[in-house]
Amino acid sequence: MQDLKLIGLKSHDCHIMMQQLLSVAIRRILPKNVRHIITCLCSFFSSIYCKVIDPLKLDKLEDELVVILCELEMFFPPCFLDIMVHLVVHLVREVKLCGLVYLRWMYPVERYMKILKGYVKNHYRPEASMIERYTAEESIEFCLEYMSKENPTGFPANSWHHRRSTSKCLRGVHIVSKSQ
Repeated sequence: MQDLKLIGLKSHDCHIMMQQLLSVAIRRILPKNVRHIITCLCSFFSSIYCKVIDPLKLDKLEDELVVILCELEMFFPPCFLDIMVHLVVHLVREVKLCGLVYLRWMYPVERYMKILKGYVKNHYRPEASMIERYTAEESIEFCLEYMSKENPTGFPANSWHHRRSTSKCLRGVHIVSKSQ
């Protein structure tokens, strides 16, 4: 906070920042023409990452992006315009060729990798720890799914669940109907 720097952002954080927060954060800070260009860039990212995109508007989006990048060149120093800024030009073509972006996001994979990394108990053999824990978890889930269809051992045919659903509770006292 003292240096006013954003450190340790994940890719999802950067996407949210570019799509929603940046245009609001720069409202009173930058000159109007610079603010307008950055807001247009944020709007581009919001439209390209939508779950529904009109294919007829993709060419227009690509043309608008080229204008936005040219205007960014006018306001920012040359060191700002590195290869990462140039790669934005290819996003529209990527959507045309590969489909919607949200279907190819890495966020679910990154979240699941965090779960797998949490499985590691032996840091000398992390893969073995992950596999062992994952296999145990899958086995337990399979057994629970299989056993939920069966009656528990030791309970009569009219099981606990059936008795509990037909009983009525009155001030901590269970009154069981005669139908049982």
